[in-house]
Amino acid sequence: MMASWQQWLAKGDVKTHQTSKQEIDNLRALITRDLADAALVALSADRRFATAYNAALQAATIAIACSGYRVSARSGHHKVTFEAAGAAIGDGATALADYFETCRRKRNVIDYMTSSVATDTEAEEISKKAKEFHLVVENWVRLKHSFLAI
Repeated sequence: MMASWQQWLAKGDVKTHQTSKQEIDNLRALITRDLADAALVALSADRRFATAYNAALQAATIAIACSGYRVSARSGHHKVTFEAAGAAIGDGATALADYFETCRRKRNVIDYMTSSVATDTEAEEISKKAKEFHLVVENWVRLKHSFLAI
């Protein structure tokens, strides 16, 4: 069962936050950079996977910031980020947020434990899904928070 904003606030997983167009645009720039880097075939599949994952994480952060929150920087914050983004956007993003939650575990192995974990196919898949998730988030921003839209 997914937690609510009140539960995340009570546990200290999120804090209230007032975002700005500049903050959202800065996150958009990170997403653009990471999606471009994730497409570089000269990089390893691991690095492309981790970079595409980061693009999705930043897209999730946009949804959370537009909802008036910021995830606390502590253990488990990536997991909370994807859960909270799914809660913010709803049905249109839940399956993708769940997919990135699964990818989170692989990204941890890639960045902290060993190399040659991701395949080219997995790197391509997460890049495609990160682009799709970014579009879902931007469409949601346009509908729910138009003053922060592109």
